[in-house]
Amino acid sequence: QVQLVESGGGLVQPGGSLRLSCAASGFTFSSYAMRWYRQAPGKERELVAVISTAAGSTYYADSVKGRFTISRDNGENTVYLQMNSLKPEDTAVYYCMARGPYDYWGQGTQVTVSP
Repeated sequence: QVQLVESGGGLVQPGGSLRLSCAASGFTFSSYAMRWYRQAPGKERELVAVISTAAGSTYYADSVKGRFTISRDNGENTVYLQMNSLKPEDTAVYYCMARGPYDYWGQGTQVTVSP
């Protein structure tokens, strides 16, 4: 069955870094653009970053541009989100999403940025 499993979340101080991973299985990963979303308490889910199938193009929300980097390894069926210079407003549950003929979602991983 299709699975997207995020990992790498946790508690970090402002200015710190985290690397999220999303391991995919059950579908042709290389045929899907991959996205990272986040949802903070009381807020709508927000698109954070997108990477194309062959990693030829990326997109970032203005709020994370220059601080976050999305990448993928099609050989390992994994997408990553490197998050640097983290701010308290980055606190949210982060979800990966596979966008293609069908859309698939992971279960999310909590990121908390706090002193």
